[in-house]
Amino acid sequence: MKTLAFAPGHITGFFEPVYHPEDLGRSGSRGAGVSVSLGALSEASVQSTKAQSIEIFINGKNSPAPVTRLALNYLVGSNPIGITIKTHLDLPMGQGFGMSAAGSLSACLAVAKLCGLSEPDALRASHFAEVRLGTGLGDVISSFFGGFEIRKSPGLPPWGVIEHIPEKYDLVLCVIGKKINTKKILSDKQRISKVVEYGKFCTKKILEKPSVENLFYLSELFTNKTGLGSRPVVDAINAANNFGMSSMCMLGNSLFAIGKKDELTKLLSKYGRVYVTSVDSAGARIIQ
Repeated sequence: MKTLAFAPGHITGFFEPVYHPEDLGRSGSRGAGVSVSLGALSEASVQSTKAQSIEIFINGKNSPAPVTRLALNYLVGSNPIGITIKTHLDLPMGQGFGMSAAGSLSACLAVAKLCGLSEPDALRASHFAEVRLGTGLGDVISSFFGGFEIRKSPGLPPWGVIEHIPEKYDLVLCVIGKKINTKKILSDKQRISKVVEYGKFCTKKILEKPSVENLFYLSELFTNKTGLGSRPVVDAINAANNFGMSSMCMLGNSLFAIGKKDELTKLLSKYGRVYVTSVDSAGARIIQ
């Protein structure tokens, strides 16, 4: 038996990490971002076996895929089944596009469908893996629901609460430098104190005026105040703002922009690899 599931990529504009010492379900982040139509498509097959086995292929290559593997362990427990996952990622890992989250969520949705488990089961397993491994704090839940989102409170429902900004845009993405190790940033106490301070401020301000324009304004403010953006990323943001609004993808050497799509595409191609995408408002879903 096989099934396919898709999870959109997710870009965070700003965030405030929140850890609950005893409950991964209440851990996560407050902040805002957007889910995009480029993401992860996973084909899952499941069969009965004497001992559990999990084999994962990413873009055609056998992969350890630690986030997906841990998420599947949370999902199926010790059930003696053989799981094979074939995932295609539309965007690069480690550049703030939520690809590890999209990969694990799409895989868990597909396996849940085959095993008679629920979509909330798949969401919970993927969120637990993301938080536990420190690869993200809000990508899974944001990808699950889609659209431009404001994460009002951290974690899974019913603790985690998301508010949507119902807008559709084309977005231009640009990868400018090397990958960023999210876990390294999230464990840097000096860096995190600024992230918490400005993440809290920006979340308060977006809730006072929930608009896409304000989301981009606050995202750029967050980038500048936290010092997370490299010089090339900040230069590209400043140039892109001549044709629209842009900011850094958290946490990647990359940016996302809206505005004059053709001009942005031409301009940003001088800075790095460009991708054109759109808002995905449907969220993670079974394809077949």
